[in-house]
Amino acid sequence: MQRYSLLDLSPVPEGGSVADALANTVDLARHAERLGYHRYWLAEHHNMPGIASAATALVIGQVAAATKTMRVGAGGIMLPNHSPLMVAENFGTLATLYPGRIDLGLGRAPGSDMNTARALRRHMAPQDTFPQDVVELLGFLGDSDPTQPVRAIPGEGTHIPVWILGSSLFGAQLAAHLGLPYAFASHFAPAALTEALHIYRENFRPSSWLDRPHVMVAAGVCAADTEEEAAYHRSSQLLSFARLRTGRPGKLPHPVENVESQIPPHVMEGVRAALSVSATGTPATVRRQLSQIVDAHAPDELIITGMIHDHTARIRSLEIAADILSDMARESAAA
Repeated sequence: MQRYSLLDLSPVPEGGSVADALANTVDLARHAERLGYHRYWLAEHHNMPGIASAATALVIGQVAAATKTMRVGAGGIMLPNHSPLMVAENFGTLATLYPGRIDLGLGRAPGSDMNTARALRRHMAPQDTFPQDVVELLGFLGDSDPTQPVRAIPGEGTHIPVWILGSSLFGAQLAAHLGLPYAFASHFAPAALTEALHIYRENFRPSSWLDRPHVMVAAGVCAADTEEEAAYHRSSQLLSFARLRTGRPGKLPHPVENVESQIPPHVMEGVRAALSVSATGTPATVRRQLSQIVDAHAPDELIITGMIHDHTARIRSLEIAADILSDMARESAAA
């Protein structure tokens, strides 16, 4: 593992507002930069009462403006919701304002339910055009060509790093075929992680964008000074995910002392399986659990995330994780 990064879903806490969530995101980004996180990514979700990053490019601009050196980007933009030209123009604008700092991760899912997807796109196409759309987008971000009938201005010539995001084998195959970096959403859908990374690495074709495979693995982290405190703060994410899976999405819940009493056993079993690529506990526990993830999957980067209701506790978790991850990165570089 060479680098460590942060994925922020800009959670809206119970008792708080969207304005609180966005202010917390900007504040968290400043802390992340100070703590040495390499990237700060935000994700596109729609019609989600507990997530404030729907207008992802706008939030990325706010974070980039509030920081100085850290890379900022999308993890990711759900490309089926947008035309490649519009994405190229939005991120080309960001890359022009903040040169050398913008990343563009692309997802194939809508990031919403079907009713919301229809509201976003108006006319639903039956065919999957994701591979063609990615290629079209790469063309808009490549070298300037005045002979092209349609150009992304801003966008052309920016060569923004484009990542393929995924939680299945499809994204791994596409990223390998196009020679792009690959990020796996193991923080909430780890089932295909091992097989997807194998497919990507075995089938990678060098490109003008990347000469060798580059893998990012996502993990949930909730770190605190005691095991009890970490488990307490982790309960918010368990509750949130359980409510989402049972059709009751909402704001990020307040933490509870005995989360098992709040979630039916059959639901909890599925939640824990989905969130199994994670580390929760004291610094020693989190170090051991993150080391197991890195040893098992050998990512080039580890991107962590954590839905913690209390902003101060979330910053503390980020600090503990940074201490651990910076040590792991140094040890990897020295090996």
